[in-house]
Amino acid sequence: MTHSSQDADPSGRTREPVAQKALLTGDPRPAPTWAEARQHLAEATTYWVATVRPEGQPHVMPVLALWLDGFLYFVANGETRKARNLAGNAACVITTSDHALDLAVEGSASIMRDDATLQRVAEAYEAKYGWVVTVRAGALHGAGAPTAGPSPYDVYEVSFATLFAFGTTESFGAMRWRFQEV
Repeated sequence: MTHSSQDADPSGRTREPVAQKALLTGDPRPAPTWAEARQHLAEATTYWVATVRPEGQPHVMPVLALWLDGFLYFVANGETRKARNLAGNAACVITTSDHALDLAVEGSASIMRDDATLQRVAEAYEAKYGWVVTVRAGALHGAGAPTAGPSPYDVYEVSFATLFAFGTTESFGAMRWRFQEV
């Protein structure tokens, strides 16, 4: 997956930070750049999504997510707890971790129904995870996504407001980026 200096989907929506701030004063480690954080988001293989239950309790589940066109995407059957939570409250947090960075994305998730975007998401799932799905009736259809429930899968596009990055080695310090809602 390639990235330009400015992530944009085909409709022209951009996903560049509007503000950034190093979080730990006096930390001698260099703060990660937006390009480095974006690369880690794209290359991660395990993500966790946190949603809010109707009574206010948190709910966290692993998901297979994608960085595509400047957005994070994940799938869920409409009957899963995470999907029901998002139907009532679109706020969510997606986290991932690797050998160098822990990342936390705060934002909101909405169901994507655009067939062209769904096709790109389906192709990206196959390229990244080897998961073959087809686009039909505004959703993805296929097998093999245990945390997403049974097919059909709604595709959730996460538009984020804030991204936190925390170095887990001497390579990186901590940084926060803020984004404009799209």
